[in-house]
Amino acid sequence: MSQNNTHRAVGRAVTPVGIAGRALRGTGGAAVLGTVVLGSTLLAGPAQAAPAALPAAPTVTAQAAAPATPAPAHATSALGAEKLRWGSQGSAVEQLQTALNEHGASLSVDGKFGRLTHGAVKDFQRSHDLKIDGVVGPQTRGALNGGGASISTGGTSAPAPAHSATNSQQAIVDAARSQVGVSYSWGTSKPGVSFDCSGLSSYAYAQAGIDLPRTSSQQVAAGTTISKSEAQPGDLVVWPGHLGIYAGGNTVIDAGNSKGSVSERTIWGSPTFVTFR
Repeated sequence: MSQNNTHRAVGRAVTPVGIAGRALRGTGGAAVLGTVVLGSTLLAGPAQAAPAALPAAPTVTAQAAAPATPAPAHATSALGAEKLRWGSQGSAVEQLQTALNEHGASLSVDGKFGRLTHGAVKDFQRSHDLKIDGVVGPQTRGALNGGGASISTGGTSAPAPAHSATNSQQAIVDAARSQVGVSYSWGTSKPGVSFDCSGLSSYAYAQAGIDLPRTSSQQVAAGTTISKSEAQPGDLVVWPGHLGIYAGGNTVIDAGNSKGSVSERTIWGSPTFVTFR
């Protein structure tokens, strides 16, 4: 009887393993043996090390970044050789306005060369002892660009040629002269049909690429008053309530109510002169 008990005792010595095996199989990954919890790693064999962490992404340093394109020192360096005047438009005028602002002006950079830009150019010319004409030619451009006030031709300093301005002025006179004989009618600007005085001047200036205000009082206010000795063909000849286009030689082309048409005639009285050059 004691031998049988001994045999059973021996059998019981291996029984916990069998029980544990069945318990583990029954639970599919964990079993409780007494108060000890056996994790799923006991079923899978020896514990496996956690996978190594992924390598950190390379750090982008300031040296690896693409170098930024350097900005120009200032906008005046972009001013080209184009002559700019009242009525000019586009990127060249924007560059001009930016350059003038760098010299103390307060212009909207809108690419339109109008009254304010014209005045700012003349202020700049006055302060730099340049010819005060409101036109940005080589001399004014050179001063804006930080260079001298003259251009170089074969190593000899020479003033800027005036033929471009002359061509523009002549275009104004030619446009006005082409309408001689057209009827006068107040408040109109119809080529070949009828004009009033400011309608004729705004039309003639437009043919030279210059945009004038519509009424005579606005045109006078927008320009620069000069003496008769300074007047050149294409400038305005102004009387109270009336104006015409100076044609040179003491003559004016105007759309006059007294004549009833556009005519070219001798200047009368004591008018003033206004320029947009």
